[in-house]
Amino acid sequence: MQDLEGKVAFVTGGASGIGLAMAEAFADAGMKLVIADVDTSALAAVAERFRGRNVPVLTEELDVTDRAAYAAVAERAWSEFGAVHVLCNNAGVYRGGSLDRVTYEDWDWVLGVNVGGVVNGIQTLLPRMRAAGEGGHVVNTASMAGLSGSAGLGIYNTSKFAVVGLSEALRADLEPHGIGVSVLCPGMVRTAILESERNRPTDRVGRDPEAEEAAKAHNAMMQTMMGTGIDPAEVGRLVLDGIRENRFWLITHPEMRVMAEVRSHELLAAFGEPDPERLAALERALTGATDG
Repeated sequence: MQDLEGKVAFVTGGASGIGLAMAEAFADAGMKLVIADVDTSALAAVAERFRGRNVPVLTEELDVTDRAAYAAVAERAWSEFGAVHVLCNNAGVYRGGSLDRVTYEDWDWVLGVNVGGVVNGIQTLLPRMRAAGEGGHVVNTASMAGLSGSAGLGIYNTSKFAVVGLSEALRADLEPHGIGVSVLCPGMVRTAILESERNRPTDRVGRDPEAEEAAKAHNAMMQTMMGTGIDPAEVGRLVLDGIRENRFWLITHPEMRVMAEVRSHELLAAFGEPDPERLAALERALTGATDG
């Protein structure tokens, strides 16, 4: 999708941070915007921001875990603009802490937003995008935490590894339909992700004092590291270029390559040497599946 002018982008978690940076980059490219977010005050500020720039924008309050609400927002997007060409499943939350100190509520909240929100975006918007026959692109926001596990990031790691795997399969599924897929894996970016608890539903709040203390201690450590992060605008420009060039992997921090190298080396070493007969049988099976 090299020519994006006049096309429509749908961005979840679009009222702040990386989502807003994507929206800014898309607006600069002449796109129309559907910005969905659970934070109503941030949405109001964004609506005013783009209205002042004469950018066509529809702002919608949306909890991405609410499927009925998602369907209603999609209906309004098509009613307003007649199409969506770029879907950015970007909404995400963060909860830190050692896996022996977290709660069921922590798991349900983070996986519900970070994985369930992506699933709901795909299930709700992709059928319409395919039916339109105009091609398009999907960007799923994962993380460097989706490529390498770390102490204290267990729930977040789980959610972002899932998004990476989902995106790899989605790319293969959508290629015949002219819809590209990118997975965004940011490192540290100066956003308010560590303040995710402000939007946490009361029914997803745990009551374990030890878990709360562990999470607070972890956040304090992460907050110090956040100061070394890059500006979200850099990420927005990377995403725009990635869509135009139909790149799958969108990596923000080249200096973090060593994390992937260490994991990949350990993984490949674990395979050992293949048995020739089993390898030949596998190759025959794969060839037969492809021919069929």
